Amino acid sequence: MTQQIIEATAVQKSFRTGEVEVHALRGVDLFVETGEMVAIMGPSGCGKTTLLNCLSGLDEFDSGNVKIEGSDLRKMNDRARTHYRARRMGFIFQTFNLLPVISALENVELPLLVSGVSQREARQKAVAALAQVGLAERANHRPAELSGGQRQRVTIARALVNNPAIVWADEPTGNLDSKTANDVLDLMKKLNREQGQTFIIVTHDATIGAACNRIVRMQDGEIVSGA
Repeated sequence: MTQQIIEATAVQKSFRTGEVEVHALRGVDLFVETGEMVAIMGPSGCGKTTLLNCLSGLDEFDSGNVKIEGSDLRKMNDRARTHYRARRMGFIFQTFNLLPVISALENVELPLLVSGVSQREARQKAVAALAQVGLAERANHRPAELSGGQRQRVTIARALVNNPAIVWADEPTGNLDSKTANDVLDLMKKLNREQGQTFIIVTHDATIGAACNRIVRMQDGEIVSGA
């Protein structure tokens, strides 16, 4: 029996730029079941990344409710949300966000060390995560010594190292050529299938959308289909 891992109702978010108020999210409702792979698609500026940031607790929202695994984000303070993200969420970004002066292995183990995991356990888990994405032999290389596809695999390993319930991905193939993008997509599909993690992917890539269980389409801050 499936269970809803994300329950978002009437979520609203506005930004003020000078004297102009931009309504980024206009009463969004979204429900996602555990283990789903969901693509959020729509034109630039329609609110996709804002929605991802609000659902994951990276950004505050003005009104509405978001529950992740039954926990109400609005009832958590900043510290509690940060701790929850570290334990239960993983993030994959278009820009990789890897520290250039340390190795792939050290980049992957860093979130574990920050969250209080012992150095020995963090190292073991990071080694296993890199092996899972096919990069065991590149563990001691720095990001500049890796290809774009390899760097994105490192970010995926980092996102998965804490065995999260949800992986949030914002344009994860945006900086990659088509072959490498397909390789990264295949890897995400494999991990979703084998590990059962829920993937929420913001993307312009129709290939990613077609590979997901469901496409949620947005326009002007609203979900227009697929919710």
